[in-house]
Amino acid sequence: MISGFEIRDLAISRGGRSLFQGLNLRLEAGQACALTGRNGSGKTSLLRAVAGLLEPTRGDITFGALDPGEARRREIHLLGHADGLKAGQSAADELNFWITWSGGTQDAMARAVDRLEIRTLLDLEVRRLSAGQKRRLALARLLAAPRALWLLDEPLSPLDGVWRTRFGEIMAEHLKTGGMIIAAIHDPLPVPALALEIAP
Repeated sequence: MISGFEIRDLAISRGGRSLFQGLNLRLEAGQACALTGRNGSGKTSLLRAVAGLLEPTRGDITFGALDPGEARRREIHLLGHADGLKAGQSAADELNFWITWSGGTQDAMARAVDRLEIRTLLDLEVRRLSAGQKRRLALARLLAAPRALWLLDEPLSPLDGVWRTRFGEIMAEHLKTGGMIIAAIHDPLPVPALALEIAP
């Protein structure tokens, strides 16, 4: 399990344009970080770089004593602003795919389905779900395949007030068990978090 995480002197460019440089962040088990900044400042790009999907221009990303490749394969969940769900698939098929891919179990999936109250949605095609229902379906993978570091891009935006509160409880539980969260946000996180503003 990842026991610590650090970014040192990170710079990222996209399309020949520098998004940011000289970025530093250190997280320990049980901590969260709230990424803020204007649209286009590089919040999503930072999450993708941590997940290994984007190569930084400069700097280092380390995961304690774990090899970065191993950490990314086994210890990270990336939940993007778009939920990554196929509209024509049933909710059940999509959830099964993601849980199998990320190494979760059927028992854990059943618990996640109940916790997020999506059992009645499983037979529906994803295209028939509301934005909030799709987000709850996507969030189920966090619970069904536990991993230490959650990378979340605007996780609260499609959720109503009740589910923002409930997901806040889920995040708090993850942190209490030694997990870590990095979340790109516009709305405040419902858990204590370090603040990191991304600016050019």
